[in-house]
Amino acid sequence: MDLGISSPQIDEAARGFSFRLDGLLDMRMNQHHQETAADVVNNYAEAELTYIFKVYGEERFAKRIARSIVQYREEVEQIDTTIKLARIINKAVPKREPGKDPATRTFQALRIKVNQEIEEIENVLPKAFEHLKKNGRIAVISFHSLEDRVVKNFAKDQLKTDFIPKYIPIKASEIKMSNLKKIGKLIIPSDIEIKENPRSRSAKLRIIERIEE
Repeated sequence: MDLGISSPQIDEAARGFSFRLDGLLDMRMNQHHQETAADVVNNYAEAELTYIFKVYGEERFAKRIARSIVQYREEVEQIDTTIKLARIINKAVPKREPGKDPATRTFQALRIKVNQEIEEIENVLPKAFEHLKKNGRIAVISFHSLEDRVVKNFAKDQLKTDFIPKYIPIKASEIKMSNLKKIGKLIIPSDIEIKENPRSRSAKLRIIERIEE
């Protein structure tokens, strides 16, 4: 599974994913999905926006950004384009991260919310694992900590076995054993790969194998 979003989608201004390209604030990967990013920023309460930016974007200035968005849409006009939203965020953020646009985390959070990305990963991993035969493997490439955390926690849950206190007489065959094992260590891109493909810099690859049917 490659959980990264499609570069052609990002680079198409009309899809509304990029804070560098002016386009309608859309961000829907599935164009049949009803809710757009514009619907979220123009209709959600300040507390809801703060939660989205903080949880899905891990944005330290989530509350300031949410307050600025609500103030702009109430006092000026609806926020309907990517550049308009990016400018609001830029003004709201008091301190910038070196080499990162202030709008990066907020745009990520909106994209994750609109497309229900975390929920999709949580749903698909157990279903995929169920279909593995013995010694079958799942390899997952994630691109930010939220995605990686879901994958890591899934593997952790599958690795759990029965906890048996000491001195309890029980046969080994009666103890629930894990049906999964992790393969190798976490794999990240090399410096050469990052240089050739900068968008790979945050990629993390985890591999798990089914050891029992």
